[in-house]
Amino acid sequence: MHSNKENLQVLFEDNHLIIINKRVGDIVQGDKTGDKPLSEIVKEYIAEKYKKPGKVFLGVVHRLDRPTSGIVIFARTSKALERLNKMLRDKNIKKTYWAIVKNQPQKKNDTLIHFLKKNPKNNKSTAYKKETEGSKKAILHYQLIQKLDNYSLLEISLETGRHHQIRCQLASIGCPIKGDLKYGFNRSNKDGGIHLHARKIEFTHPVSKELISISSTLPKDVIWDAIDKDF
Repeated sequence: MHSNKENLQVLFEDNHLIIINKRVGDIVQGDKTGDKPLSEIVKEYIAEKYKKPGKVFLGVVHRLDRPTSGIVIFARTSKALERLNKMLRDKNIKKTYWAIVKNQPQKKNDTLIHFLKKNPKNNKSTAYKKETEGSKKAILHYQLIQKLDNYSLLEISLETGRHHQIRCQLASIGCPIKGDLKYGFNRSNKDGGIHLHARKIEFTHPVSKELISISSTLPKDVIWDAIDKDF
């Protein structure tokens, strides 16, 4: 189920960055489960490919939840990491997600604004309409791009990066993501994942300054396969 460096899907790499298409179930960074994280697998890949003795530097720029799939950027130099972190803070990295959700949202496209509060005990966020103590403002934009038999495909772009933001905000408008039991979908997916995929990323390369625009392939399954890929 989990990746090793043989089936690592590298979307882009140079001396400064490496961009991976994460599979469902991979953790980006080590956590209390003790499972081998993607960051370690990528380090092994770099060490082997470039015959690097000693420790390989790899900076985690951002994370994706374990049950989600799609694009993850890692930095291969501390200079790139520092610049990418700043770009992320300044909202200069444009990320687009695809989600397969239950129900069709009332509006074909909309901006959702909530105040999210994270509960560390159950690792879950709650969306409030008004600011409450300890909450953080969350903004996303979505549009309906395809209707499937029982589901809808939404394209989402984030203005903020909050804990479980897409999962929580979509659930709060009655459109939980397929497989996401934590946020109200009625059954889990076989692979334990959810149908949320980091589909595209666009940013200016932190060192060369060229525009990087990358799309990732979707996981293989019946529902993703039913989608018209020509977007």
